[in-house]
Amino acid sequence: MELSDMDSAGTPSEPDAHANDDARPNAALAGLVIHGFGPDSGTWLAGLLRSAGNSRRALGPERAIEVVVQGLGVRLLRSGIGDQSALDSALSEDIHVLACENSMTRAGIQKDELHRGVETVDAAVAHLARRQWENWAYVRL
Repeated sequence: MELSDMDSAGTPSEPDAHANDDARPNAALAGLVIHGFGPDSGTWLAGLLRSAGNSRRALGPERAIEVVVQGLGVRLLRSGIGDQSALDSALSEDIHVLACENSMTRAGIQKDELHRGVETVDAAVAHLARRQWENWAYVRL
């Protein structure tokens, strides 16, 4: 650990949040982060987003909800791929859908190929760690 990683009291400091995190509504309240590490076929993404929508209705609008997609499932976040209604529905319910940039690189996907409204995080695992340090609830589906 570097000296710069310590606060003035000599304890490890918290890592900086991802740049997009500050722009989110409800950032002051701990939210729910749903981690999806899935395949690039079938109904996997629709089920993941349906669970996020059910959570939105149960938890109410004051809690932020994020769905972080990692692995080859990021291919399903491209514009014009398959049935986009589940993705449109989730986004309209103020559910933040986030694609892992590392997974996108592995899958050969550029940011401009993503469905409108889908955001990115630098690394899914690092983003999930940040959210847990911020006391967000974590669920893996």
